Amino acid sequence: MHLTRREQRSLFGEILDWMLTPLLLLWPISLALTWFVAQGLANKPFDRTLEYNAYALAELLSVQDGQVHLSLERPATGVLRADESDVVYFQVLAPSGALLAGERSLPLPAPDDARTTDEVQLRDAELHGVDLRVAYIWVHLPEAGPVPALVQVGETRSKRSVLATEIIKGVLLPQLLVLPLALLLVWFALARGIRPLHQLEARIRKRKPGDLSPLDERTVPIEVAPLVDSVNDLLGRLHESVATQKRFLADAAHQLKTPLAGLRMQADLAQRDHTSTEELKRSLQQIGHASVRATHAVNQLLALARAEGGAATLQRQRVNMAQVVVDAVHDSVPRALERHIDLGYDGTPAGDAGAVVEGNATLLAELVRNLLDNAINYTPSSRERPGVVTARVLTDPFGQVLLVQVENSGPGIPETEHELIFQPFYRPLGSEADGSGLGLSIVREIARQHAAQVQVQALAPASAQPGVRFTVRFALAPSATGS
Repeated sequence: MHLTRREQRSLFGEILDWMLTPLLLLWPISLALTWFVAQGLANKPFDRTLEYNAYALAELLSVQDGQVHLSLERPATGVLRADESDVVYFQVLAPSGALLAGERSLPLPAPDDARTTDEVQLRDAELHGVDLRVAYIWVHLPEAGPVPALVQVGETRSKRSVLATEIIKGVLLPQLLVLPLALLLVWFALARGIRPLHQLEARIRKRKPGDLSPLDERTVPIEVAPLVDSVNDLLGRLHESVATQKRFLADAAHQLKTPLAGLRMQADLAQRDHTSTEELKRSLQQIGHASVRATHAVNQLLALARAEGGAATLQRQRVNMAQVVVDAVHDSVPRALERHIDLGYDGTPAGDAGAVVEGNATLLAELVRNLLDNAINYTPSSRERPGVVTARVLTDPFGQVLLVQVENSGPGIPETEHELIFQPFYRPLGSEADGSGLGLSIVREIARQHAAQVQVQALAPASAQPGVRFTVRFALAPSATGS
């Protein structure tokens, strides 16, 4: 059931929606604004004609014997500019309100209208249910008294509507042709804009399964570059993981080949005819030693793989290194006694609050165990002349560092081999100690995961047995300072 699955979105469709929706919403608004502008443009020339007519009639007013007269010697149509499309009405009122000429029913200005004389004013009115545009002027005649006469000229709005419609058509028809073209161009531009994504997809699909090389971010747009960087980072981590797995398989095959061959040979010897009891016991003893070496090699390989692959999933916590080292020393005591080695601990007491670092407790314990195992394996010792191995934890609150040291009284390591000993499977020439050659590789890898440094130095360079000291330098946890 996939009822709760979210429907997959189309980036192309979403961008297209966000681009076209405002365009389609603004188009009706544009039509309304065009209509209002067209109305204003259509009114201007006809308003000027009405103003001219009002002035023309006002000039025909005169005062004779104290009475206002309108000298309209020719028909009104000769004075007023009119045409066949609209009807023109006029009205001339004396200061007393008497009708001198024109349409008596033409509406008068509002009572609160400011009677500005000798200046034409415009208003909208209605006559017999027909909308009119009226121009009127108050004419001041000194001889007739302080009250002005009124001259009005009204005109129906047919020509204005026709002109406004023509303006609208002139504006909208090109828009109706341009709008589909604009939509097509937007679609084409958007399709072309996301083409690099399709090209990137094609390049990724053409890759072989084993090709984990980074993508070329120079061939993609700037907006896609962060995505390519993230993919390259993922490819890098995947490449590292695959390389770790391949190395682990190769290391496992290399390390297990010898003990498994020994196991098979000893098993074949034990199965021979006429094998004595002593020979059978020796074969079983050799089989036991080979199985121990194989188990140790497998554990070392798993520890190395865990250390190399733990960078991304490393669970960090506060770890008391003094306690970790003391526990590791206690666990190594049986092996040290078996080899007649004097194993001890010196330095910061276990559980001291100042010996705290940030890290993974399991990996840090593995680091200390490998340093101790390496020291025990490579320290010559006998009952008469026991070897000495010392583990130590030192803290420097002022320098903000913690040192884990493991030193032994062995033959030492030549300075030319100080870097070689950290390589997997490297073992010093002439060494007969048991081991897989992975312990110090594990130490360095775990130290790298914890941003720590590993140093090697001789204890007494001029001595026949110079010994060696391994020092791992950690940064103290912030709250561990001042202890």
